[in-house]
Amino acid sequence: MRALRLESWKSEPKLVEVPDPTPGPGEAVIRVGGAGACHSDLHLMHDFDAGAVPWQPPFTLGHENAGWVHALGEGVAGFEIGQAVAVYGPWGCGRCRRCLAGVETYCENPAEAPAPGGGGGLGADGGMADYMLVPAAERHLLPLPEGLEPAYAAPLTDAGLTPFHAVARSWGKLGPRATCVVIGTGGLGHLAVQIAKQTTGARVIAVDVRDEALEVARSMGADHLVTADAAAADRIRELTGGRGADVVIDCVGNDSTLALGAQTVTVLGDLTIVGIGGGTLPVGFFSVPYEASVQTTYWGSSPELADVLDLAARGLLTPKVTTYSLDDAVQAYHDLAEGKVEGRAVIVP
Repeated sequence: MRALRLESWKSEPKLVEVPDPTPGPGEAVIRVGGAGACHSDLHLMHDFDAGAVPWQPPFTLGHENAGWVHALGEGVAGFEIGQAVAVYGPWGCGRCRRCLAGVETYCENPAEAPAPGGGGGLGADGGMADYMLVPAAERHLLPLPEGLEPAYAAPLTDAGLTPFHAVARSWGKLGPRATCVVIGTGGLGHLAVQIAKQTTGARVIAVDVRDEALEVARSMGADHLVTADAAAADRIRELTGGRGADVVIDCVGNDSTLALGAQTVTVLGDLTIVGIGGGTLPVGFFSVPYEASVQTTYWGSSPELADVLDLAARGLLTPKVTTYSLDDAVQAYHDLAEGKVEGRAVIVP
């Protein structure tokens, strides 16, 4: 089969021929119907060195995946050949407290996982191929609700799940009089806007440097649009009556967006860093408002992914998708790096 593989750090991926996967006990093979191209993959290609993460190339890219069950290994129950499924991307040991709760992102025994601290497309072979091997299939496959196509479900497994988890952990602070600021309304952010609107009563302020991204956020339900310039913090303060935002979801994570988040989050608010833009935020007694929480999040849980898929199947969460063939997957990453992709790039083999 064809597979887009990262052969070494700081290199361009290559489309090569590899053997078709065969499932062993407890495993499944899916025929890939969609594999999302994530901005974090660009960091794998251009920024990471050996030792940066506990796994190494070579591996097939693609950690946002959905498709149809192609083959089942011995002992796998609950799935049928041809059934549409999504892949839960982070793969843990399956035995620790966090894995048993469905939060394999925070596995306590990563050395016992298929790809320590990663998963398919992050150390293990992912879905930018004709077929994908999924270990522990009963844990890592979720049936797609009726009416949800794999090409649209694929980005929801990360670009939908990650902001869902970030918003959900702050639900208690997002009542009808609250404000949620989403910084960066691209691949993750346009979904974060929808999640905040559909699951909370808060007003949503979308922030981006690009007018076209802000217009997408408007179409997704954002109440206010703010251009990310020198006046952005003042504008957000004005829109919140001087209070600041109860929750800030930073989908970029560079120095300027982290600073904007710290300037605009309110007392007792949450500043949640989702994007891995390489920025840092100095924290001191007076650098953030009193009792404001600053945290990073990584992906989300398997039960949360089931919620995301349900929202999408009901038409309450719609990923904006730009599709590419597997032959054009390298070009998809070039377009992503140049800011030319609207919403999420999805490879459809």
